[in-house]
Amino acid sequence: MNRSVVAASVSMQGLQQRLDVLSNNVANVDTVGYKKNQVSFQDVLTSVQNQSKDFSLPGRMTPLGYNMGWGARLTGMSLDMTQGSFKQTDNPLDVAIQGQGLIEIGINTIDDAGNEIVKPVWTRNGSFNISIDKDGNAVLATKDGHAVRNTDDQSIYVPNNHRLVISETGYVTAYDDTDPGAAPVDLGQIKLVHVTRPQLLTELGDGLYDVAVPAGQDPTTWITDNVLQDSVALVDDHPNKITLKQGFLEQSNVNIADEMTDLIMVQRAFQLSSRALSNADTMMGLANNLRG
Repeated sequence: MNRSVVAASVSMQGLQQRLDVLSNNVANVDTVGYKKNQVSFQDVLTSVQNQSKDFSLPGRMTPLGYNMGWGARLTGMSLDMTQGSFKQTDNPLDVAIQGQGLIEIGINTIDDAGNEIVKPVWTRNGSFNISIDKDGNAVLATKDGHAVRNTDDQSIYVPNNHRLVISETGYVTAYDDTDPGAAPVDLGQIKLVHVTRPQLLTELGDGLYDVAVPAGQDPTTWITDNVLQDSVALVDDHPNKITLKQGFLEQSNVNIADEMTDLIMVQRAFQLSSRALSNADTMMGLANNLRG
């Protein structure tokens, strides 16, 4: 097969994947807590094309043969955990994360044995509300009803008619405004984790992230050792310390100008590859129509 056809088609496939990533980033420019995706590419294969001895002319310093590329492919995709800008909402149930961290929440699911379990997943979207769980208790939850978890891996139960105050370190305290003399109620600490390897996170949609654990590994141990670190272990002066800001929401870290610039560049590269593919097809057609 014509080498130009192979190289152009392989490159077009990688460029199409890059376009998909860019379009997804642009579509989520206004999504709370969204982290844009980054991709990396590498050459699929490079081979040496041999030349006849006729090319060995006097004065030539380079050896016979030249490198022949076969296009590029997408090799990896990772999250850009750069901090997004903050938007003040004055809603006491909204929190923004400062630092490279995630909030742990629990979703109800069914395990391989058919038992109902609460699976931990993570999010940067701090737009919370008060939801009622299956037992009729009011809990701090996401907009989709997934309960926010505390450091004891339990839901955060909210008393009726109480106002919540969330500290920078995630401690949740409830105050009864109808009884100013009542003691505040400690509801626990929101579980925060520091992301050590963003490339190992898997997007579930709706601002949720999961971790794909290799077969044969203990999920809790593997995730702690390789992807997510408990933020409680980070001292106050640690450069990766994670804090929360109540009454604010973190906006997407997508820079629309950068994304549109990359989009134009990828479109031009895709156009060039498609033209090379078209020209190669035309030349093969001419060769097939030659008459001796």
